[in-house]
Amino acid sequence: MVYEERNTWAGLITSVIGLTAYVIIVLQQAGGGPLTAVNWWPIMLWTIAGSVVLSIVLSIGWGMIAGVRDPDGVGTSDQRDRDIAHMGGRVGQAFLVIAGLGVLVLCAFEADWFWIANTMFFGFALSAFIGGIASVIAYRRGLA
Repeated sequence: MVYEERNTWAGLITSVIGLTAYVIIVLQQAGGGPLTAVNWWPIMLWTIAGSVVLSIVLSIGWGMIAGVRDPDGVGTSDQRDRDIAHMGGRVGQAFLVIAGLGVLVLCAFEADWFWIANTMFFGFALSAFIGGIASVIAYRRGLA
């Protein structure tokens, strides 16, 4: 597995863990009450920060293990890696646009900040996840 693919997998793994943790914590804080009553923003910020740190740690650890097996190719990337990353980014951007439109609609209807922020948060997460899945498929099957 090449460097960029390992990083893509690390991002996929941490995004699933982060989103799952966020949803569980928010639901626990709501305790059966309205979700809009939850003090969501510290949970969201800690989830984002924790996911970034976990992704970095996972990438470094995975890279160290890969470096033992193949010291020469541990951090290299080529044109194919850049093309796959570009394609994955384009696929993910579509979901950012959808989330942005959702946020605009929620703002137009003066929805609670909880729903506006969570729409954008899940839009970013879905964008990263779907873009990562598209990249992994491209690594396995090729771009053509």
